[in-house]
Order: sequence, then structure tokens, then C-alpha cells
Amino acid sequence: MIALPEISTSKIAIKLKPSAETLVKKGHPWIFENSIIKQNKEGNSGDLAIIFDTRKNKFLACGFYDPNSPIRIKILQANKPANINAKWFSEKVNEAYEKRIPLLKTDTNSYRLVYGENDNLPSLVADVYDNVLVVKLYASFWFYHLKDILPELIKVSKVSTTVLRLSRNVQKEKNTFGFTDGQILDGKLNNEVIVFKEHGVNFSANVIHGHKTGYFLDHRNNRKKVGELSRGKTVLDVFSYAGGFSVHALVGDAKAVTSLDISAPALEIAKSNAKLNEYSGTHNIIVGDAFEELNNLAKANKKFDIVVIDPPSFAKSATEVDKALASYKKLTQLGLQLVERKGTLVLASCSSRVTSEVFFDLVEETLHRNNANYTMLEKTLHDIDHPIGFKEGAYLKCMYVKIH
Repeated sequence: MIALPEISTSKIAIKLKPSAETLVKKGHPWIFENSIIKQNKEGNSGDLAIIFDTRKNKFLACGFYDPNSPIRIKILQANKPANINAKWFSEKVNEAYEKRIPLLKTDTNSYRLVYGENDNLPSLVADVYDNVLVVKLYASFWFYHLKDILPELIKVSKVSTTVLRLSRNVQKEKNTFGFTDGQILDGKLNNEVIVFKEHGVNFSANVIHGHKTGYFLDHRNNRKKVGELSRGKTVLDVFSYAGGFSVHALVGDAKAVTSLDISAPALEIAKSNAKLNEYSGTHNIIVGDAFEELNNLAKANKKFDIVVIDPPSFAKSATEVDKALASYKKLTQLGLQLVERKGTLVLASCSSRVTSEVFFDLVEETLHRNNANYTMLEKTLHDIDHPIGFKEGAYLKCMYVKIH
């Protein structure tokens, strides 16, 4: 392992507004800048904020101080004092690993070991791809604490190589410790593209230059379900990106799979991911805007046994929610036009600002308005390695609709 810096940090005493105190007591992991009413000194990134109950002056919580974010403090532990040190981090990493054990008993060697706040380790994601660990930091305060957590992440995941990825915001902040995006922290990396298994299906992830940590692991269970539904079927995978649903469908003995995405390079990865597996069906590619291409397919009276529509997040901010809802409605209508009778429409959303309740209701309402005769087969949320620890930690929802 490279020598990680030993950097001293301070402790800051903090008091909060009563409304924020209540949220912290209930386990919410975020404290916004405007919730702080008193602090004993200026804080720097990596400092530990100790929050005291305003009335009793007793320990309430502790967390990382982040001067670069409107979420000024990310809670590590509430309601019970703790020493935030290597031992504490070790306990949290092991607690996270325990939750993932059922997944690791399947034919799968790729998983999210740490999912930020939802595993009490805010702004840190750790994904495993076969024998490579990718640690992604979404806040610079982790630079000060990597030396305490990294050895345990490596030990628990039993990997031979560890890669560091930095979010755009963290890259912008620059750092004086020499940390860079794509840096190898431990071991050697002979090839930046790692082949891994997901329920027996082979995929690849570029752990140095790939989006996020190299791949999207959260839909794993939904991809498996689509694969199981695909035998002898024709499948349309919309917003297919690197072909997650497409490849599972092909391996599941689909007759023909069409992957549709606006990104030609992503579709090349989809094709190469398919070729990592054995399949007998045909794999077709459409490069283009999903809305336009779905319209074209509908006009040409094309029909598919299974239509999967899994768009990127349409609502990055609160102001985009209405536009996102309009897009989901339009996609539901287009999907309906393309599904064969007795076929299955699979619709997903990864916008955290659109709750599962709102999304499911909107889709059902759209189905009713379009006089669809359907049966709701199933509604799913996150896979096991993406636990939901607080309301804002929930983003993924998916529904399976049988069209009669």
C-alpha cells in the first residue's frame, strides 16, 4: 500500500437549532449550514464536529465537518459517544460486509461494500469488481481518514488491488496530499478493464475511467429478473448504456435483443459485454435519442415481448422534478405502444427527488389514461448491497407490468 498521510485534525464544538437536533436524534445523517447556531471555532475539512444537546449540554452526535458543502456536517454516530478511530471504522466496514453476505453466496463477485451514509460512512463508496476494490470519495474530508479505513476495506474485501476515484467536486478542490482520480493505492493493475460476474453473467468495468466506479451495480437483481423472463422472447433495452439488461436477456436465451442508447461508445461496451458470454440470439444496436427512436419504432409498428426503460436521473435538482415526471409519463406511453400483447413493460427511475410512491402512481395513472389492460407483476427497490439508511438514500425503483 502507498504511504497514506498522517494529517492532524481538530475537534469543533457545535450546537444546532431545535428542529435539526430532532432530526439528528432520529438518525438523519445531514446537518445543513443554516442549522448551526453556535460553534467554538472555524472548522476545516476533515475536522470532527462534536454536537452538543442545546438544553442538556450533553453529547448528541459527532460527524465530519465539511466547509465545502452546504451539508456542513455528515453524521458518523448519534445518541451514543464514540471514538472515531481505526477501530470504529473497522466495525462499520464489517457491519456493512455482513449485510452483503447473502449476495456473495450467489455466483457474483461484484458488489458495493460501502454505500455512504446508508452504511454510516458518509460520502464514501467502495465497490468490488472481482479482485479490485474501487474507493470513491465524494468529500475531501476522507483524505484525512483514509489511513484509518483503507486497511480494513482491503482486508474485508480480500482484494489484491485498490483504486482511488474522486468525484468532480473533490477533484475541483485540489489537494496537497497528492491524491488523484484513478490512482492505484494498493497492489498493481495490469488492465484498467476488469471482467466480473453478476449472477453467473460476465461484464466488464473500466475502474480508472468508467462512470462512477466503472459500472452500475444497483440494478443487479432487476437485470437477473429480466434475464429469467427472456427465454425465446424479443427484448428492447432502452437507455441500455453498457448493456446490463441486454446481456442478461441474451444469456437468458432471448431470441433477439435491441440495445438503444444515445452513446455510441457505451453501446460498443454493451456489445463487448455480450461477447464475454455465450448466447445464441441476435443483438441489435440503435444509436440515438431514446424519445425520437421510440417514436420511430412505434410509427413502424415494431413490437417487443419485453420493453425495459431505465433512464438516467431526470431530476438532479428540485426545479427539474416536473419535467422529470413529464418524461416518465411520455416514456410509459411510448413503451405501451411497443409492447406485444401478453408482453412485459419494465419501467425504472433512479431520480431520488421522485419518490417510489410518486413514480409508481404516475405510471399506473398513465396506464389507466391510455386504457391499458394490465396486471402489476412486481415493484422493486434497491438490491441488497444498496441498503436504504435514510429517506434521501432511496432512489431506485422499478416495476414490472404485464400487458394483456
